[in-house]
Amino acid sequence: MLVYLHGFNSSPASHKAQVMRTYMEGRRLGSLYACPALPDTPGEAIRAIELAIAGRDPHSVTFIGSSLGGYYATYLAERLDCLAVLINPAITPHVGLEAYLGTQKNLHTGEPYELTRAHLEGWRELLVEEVDPERYLLLLETGDEVLDWRKTARKYEGARAAIRDGGDHSLQSFPEHIPRILAFAGIRT
Repeated sequence: MLVYLHGFNSSPASHKAQVMRTYMEGRRLGSLYACPALPDTPGEAIRAIELAIAGRDPHSVTFIGSSLGGYYATYLAERLDCLAVLINPAITPHVGLEAYLGTQKNLHTGEPYELTRAHLEGWRELLVEEVDPERYLLLLETGDEVLDWRKTARKYEGARAAIRDGGDHSLQSFPEHIPRILAFAGIRT
């Protein structure tokens, strides 16, 4: 099963989530794909993800995490001993998102909320210092205007990786990586 985890202020309506859903459904693999709506609070987001995979053997799950979703995917991959595909993942949101404290709005739903220090503390509590690189497929673009791809590459050193020159934080090359993602997850089309 592939579980797509969207990023900060995003939703299952995000472009990559929809591209992945369309790809899976077009190959009659829609039952192997999920994309839960992640609440803004870290603890609630983790519970939503756990609910999406309830009853499944964690070894049959591969998370696909984009940005903040990659942070959650790392936490869960290490805790559950499963695989994760990381798309320009956040590695320290408790630091990087401090500048955004205050009123926020989900880009897709328009729902407002208050980003607080409790959010930052929740993300800090989910921090995984050391990762097992065998669990990961890392997809990065060097033109990421939000996160430093070099820091990410160092954190996941030894992981399978595709690093493209240019692009941006959205990972413009995402559609090209879908066959690689499925192969990594052990899903045959």
